[in-house]
Formats: sequence, structure tokens, C-alpha cells
Amino acid sequence: MKKNIKLNLIGLRCPEPIMIIRKTLRTINIDDNILIISDDPTTKRDIPNFCYFMEHTLLKYEIKNKLYTYLLKKGL
Repeated sequence: MKKNIKLNLIGLRCPEPIMIIRKTLRTINIDDNILIISDDPTTKRDIPNFCYFMEHTLLKYEIKNKLYTYLLKKGL
């Protein structure tokens, strides 16, 4: 069964968000989704690059009121 996980990373600064995302991705199955909420502006660069290099899919992202929201799918 497909899982949807939510990670609240508000208050964490680089490199912590990427480290937590990577650790979480190791524990879920291919095609599971992770919704990430962060207030760290470096995630605008870090999360898309992480997805590209680690071969995960960035399904959606949104920036609203200094909150950065990303939806990732494990795998391509």
C-alpha cells in the first residue's frame, strides 16, 4: 500500500532538512510520497538538486508566506 508521509522541518537549517529527508526515504517504499514543509530558503535549491542526483521525483513545490512546501515521490 502506498504511503504518504508528512515532514515538518520548520526551524531546521541546512543541512538538517536534507539529512532528515534522506533518512526518511530509506525507510519507505518506491512510489511512496513525502510532503515536506520548511522555512529554510536554501531548500529551494537543495531539494530539487537532491531529487535529481538521488533519482527521486519532485512532484510539486510551492512557496507561500515564507513557507516552502514540496511533494516528493521516492524513485523516478
